[in-house]
Amino acid sequence: MQFNSFSDFINMGGYGFYVWLSFGTAALILTALLISSKAGHQQIIDQIAKRKQREDKLRQARELRKQQNVQQKTELNEVTE
Repeated sequence: MQFNSFSDFINMGGYGFYVWLSFGTAALILTALLISSKAGHQQIIDQIAKRKQREDKLRQARELRKQQNVQQKTELNEVTE
């Protein structure tokens, strides 16, 4: 299709309103999808970081308990000897 002027292009042979409405709607939906995807991605990254922090704290607590148990056993052995 060839247009003689810019206003003919915008009018699209009388169907301009529907054509531009569909283009605008598609652009709006794609933009919303992009924003939603980026927000969801960031939320997952944050959840992973929080989970890693919790696991690190638990690991440190386990190691501390292990060290305390070893220390208690050592002290008990010294007392019994």
